[in-house]
Amino acid sequence: MRYSIGIDVGGTFTDLVAVSLDDGTARSGKVLSTPHDQSHGVEAALRSQGPAAADVARIVHGTTVVTNMLLERRGARVALCATRGATDLLELRRQERASLYDLAAQHPAPLVDAAHVVAVHERLVPGGVQDPLTADEAANVAEQVAALAPEIVAVSLLHAYADAAHELRLAEAIAARLPGIDIVCSSDVLPEIREFERTATTTCEAYARPGVRRYLENLTTRIAGLGMPAPGVVSSSGGMRDARDAARHAASLALSGPAGGVAGAALVTRLAGFDRALSIDIGGTSADVGLILDGEPLVEAGGAVAGIPIALPRVLVETVSAGGGSLGWVDDGGALRVGPRSAGAVPGPVAFGRGGTQATVTDAHVALGNIRADRMAREVRLDAEGARAAVARLAATLGATPERTAQAMIATADAEMARALRRVSVERGVDPRACVLVAFGGGGPLHACALADRLGMTKILVPPHAGVLSALGLAVAPERRVGLASVMRPLLDLQGDAIARLAREAAARAGSEGETQFIARMRYRGQGHELEVAFAPDETPDSMGARFARMHQQRYGFTLELPVDVVSARCTRSSAAPALVLRRQGENRWDGGGFVDSGGALDTTVRGPAVIALPDATLRVADGWTARALEMGGWLLEAGG
Repeated sequence: MRYSIGIDVGGTFTDLVAVSLDDGTARSGKVLSTPHDQSHGVEAALRSQGPAAADVARIVHGTTVVTNMLLERRGARVALCATRGATDLLELRRQERASLYDLAAQHPAPLVDAAHVVAVHERLVPGGVQDPLTADEAANVAEQVAALAPEIVAVSLLHAYADAAHELRLAEAIAARLPGIDIVCSSDVLPEIREFERTATTTCEAYARPGVRRYLENLTTRIAGLGMPAPGVVSSSGGMRDARDAARHAASLALSGPAGGVAGAALVTRLAGFDRALSIDIGGTSADVGLILDGEPLVEAGGAVAGIPIALPRVLVETVSAGGGSLGWVDDGGALRVGPRSAGAVPGPVAFGRGGTQATVTDAHVALGNIRADRMAREVRLDAEGARAAVARLAATLGATPERTAQAMIATADAEMARALRRVSVERGVDPRACVLVAFGGGGPLHACALADRLGMTKILVPPHAGVLSALGLAVAPERRVGLASVMRPLLDLQGDAIARLAREAAARAGSEGETQFIARMRYRGQGHELEVAFAPDETPDSMGARFARMHQQRYGFTLELPVDVVSARCTRSSAAPALVLRRQGENRWDGGGFVDSGGALDTTVRGPAVIALPDATLRVADGWTARALEMGGWLLEAGG
């Protein structure tokens, strides 16, 4: 058989799923993550859990390398070239406060210190070039850049989305002065309006690119040593790029792993017959929340990662620091807190027996009997006595019983995750009660019923391969290229073949192969943000305007009698995804005295309270909920059943 392999690196476990390209069946496995170098965990997963090297057709990887770089501030030394008078954009941001009511909250420091920003005497204005970039000025700037001894250079000049001539001329001068240095131009990274977001995204690309390149080169070498093909990497938009291409689009990898999870959730949502869902992936260090509409993940124009704006297309993912490894602790006021600190993979929860001493959410579940399996993965045996002792120590500090402390720890984590679910749904005009909750990751099925109760949701889908669904989404991810083109014109001005021309311009940046989709970012004149509207190259402005109005009405509940502007166009080219056939696997149900083999019967029905040991996770069916086994595998839970 030939296999497509998906590998998702999490804070605690590295998950692998191999999907057969012959019959569509899937097999999975887990190993402990290696935070010091993720490639070690990837190699270990392929060695111990993967098929034979000769049977591997492709490998698709989801990585947190970029996110970790932004969180830990260990990226490259960047020199930024900016138009004179606009060199403080990264400091000024949009002059908004980090938190409206918390006076102590601060935005994270820019990725480039002010001392490493070089002013460029040039300027474009709406009427054209006001201050031309002369050869002498370009040479002078190149000399200043060289004096900073950067690892990489970012160039973001005012209005380069409309005319990139100055950026290209400056890049040539810097390349002549510093042969071999990598230069990142904003007109290549993000040819769209909004100077702060464009500069921040370009800077992030430069900051992360050298580290991503080193990681992917190391990973490719390790995988080649196993006799397997070079890996592809899933971008934040949910599509796969080959490793060489991904290394030159580092900023687009900021949500690599979580995007694979939401894509996997969308796939099982469609297979189960639903078209609207909220997804929650609860891992060891965090929980990732997504939104699925019409059977597809919601893709947005961008957002912040670790406080850094990245204005590139991405699957909507809201991440909170609440996972199985989140530590319980007591603050100075004597109140119980959970997270954001995590035990991670090393030492991990006390129950994992790897040196952990502080109680985590996983330990709380073990103490309450919600996790009763002997092993959570091949390398992890549960130390139930150690988990109970850790919770008891925390309880003694609080002056409470161990049982109540464990329940409070889980409830605290649930409250944080429920807020994230409301942010991605209610704040976008989506009623969570009309959605099914897709719960996956090692902890998703454990918390699903409590989260659904908090949001008034009545249906939960626990998919097959729930504990490794992100890796499953990676394994079947299509290869995808995205091209962006600035438009900034009134919709009614796009007459004749103008729409076809802008479609061709975007398509030229997205390669030449694959299923093609065109998206226009549109807004009423005067609005600060846009809606994304699908269009065809042969479409008329009137039909595009009508579709925009319908979307605006659906999303916001009203329309305006104002002209409509097109800000930018995007072309996406996607290959065909590998076919997937899901089958039910045998699972065990905890009946209070021991685990009872369900035999994989298709008519299995379990009424709560109960615990079901899944092949790669644990499902808790709360009181008042009924779980029904699905033919494709996994479980559908309904409230009041």
